[in-house]
Amino acid sequence: MANSWRISALRERHLALGSNLEDWNGMGTAWTYASDLADHHEAIRTRAGLMDVSGLKKVHYVGPHAESLLDYATTRDISKLYPGKSVYACMLDEDGTFVDDCIVYRTGPNAFMVVHGAGTGYEMLIRSAQGRQVAVLFDDDLHDLSLQGPAAVDFLAEHVPGIRELPYFHHLQTKLFDRPVMISRTGYTGERGYEIFCKAADAPLIWDSILDKGKGQGIIPCAFLALDWLRVESYLLFFPYDNSQMYPFADQKAGDTLWELGLDFTVSKDKRDFRGAGEHFRRQGQERFKIFGVLLDGKVAAEGGDTLWYEGRQVGLITCAVYSRLSGRSMAIARVEPQIAEQGVPLQVRGSLEVSAIAHTLPFDDPEKKKRTAKG
Repeated sequence: MANSWRISALRERHLALGSNLEDWNGMGTAWTYASDLADHHEAIRTRAGLMDVSGLKKVHYVGPHAESLLDYATTRDISKLYPGKSVYACMLDEDGTFVDDCIVYRTGPNAFMVVHGAGTGYEMLIRSAQGRQVAVLFDDDLHDLSLQGPAAVDFLAEHVPGIRELPYFHHLQTKLFDRPVMISRTGYTGERGYEIFCKAADAPLIWDSILDKGKGQGIIPCAFLALDWLRVESYLLFFPYDNSQMYPFADQKAGDTLWELGLDFTVSKDKRDFRGAGEHFRRQGQERFKIFGVLLDGKVAAEGGDTLWYEGRQVGLITCAVYSRLSGRSMAIARVEPQIAEQGVPLQVRGSLEVSAIAHTLPFDDPEKKKRTAKG
């Protein structure tokens, strides 16, 4: 079991389900259960699954300078957020390279909550906040339960008035099983889903109640590693596993541009004043690689680090891969040379297996993103 300094209130539930609580972000996290990850993937794609993602860093930024702090630190125009609205954003260093992603929630006129990933964005913001009128509160009492899948809205509609009207990337303050919660229409699965933020003391009751009352709708507990299966299909990157921090270039320090990662869409239109902006725009057109999909022959998943070859030359590598029994496809996210990032380019995979493959556009699942943005 992980020797972690952050403890989930659901620790005993995860142990009972067979998890060894591997460390992620300093918290013992249920990477796996005794049950099959393929069942977890199927539940989220066809019904709904419940995950504990409390290992995400949840931080409150409050005060007159909170908006300007976050506006300079992220790629988004924070002034466009209103209470109840959130946005996915990236954070860059002075070299214009990616260091973290996050979701910024506006909770009041001068109040925000930022849910950080595993990068260095939180530490960067702490340094930037010094001497400014902003309070920064790292909130580990706040737990994050993620209910994802097509049945999630039907289940919550039985307990939360108005949940069907909650738009994508919006949140509301409400009660669930008579406990105060903030429910956000966000997630990391490519499905219509919700994140339920609750007090640590209430997390066990909410977890147990969802699984008990949702049993008839096929809702099951799902392990963290199931997200890898889902993110490959839905083109969701996971720092540092898709980045040069994990797969470095020779004689170059770690760091990837948003142009390379395909995250340049996170820069708000006409925004030019944010950390690393000058280098970000200067490096457009200088991509060393592109993130792209790979569709493999056969029914076996590749492994991270497997190499990709074209006409006898290595042209990339796989960062995350999965075989889906639902679609019968072996798929992967890869870092490939820019000229290889075109649909149908023939490839050979070498490493844990040797098979033919083709370059494939991302996402594999729901390319128009209709599921996660559905109304009603």
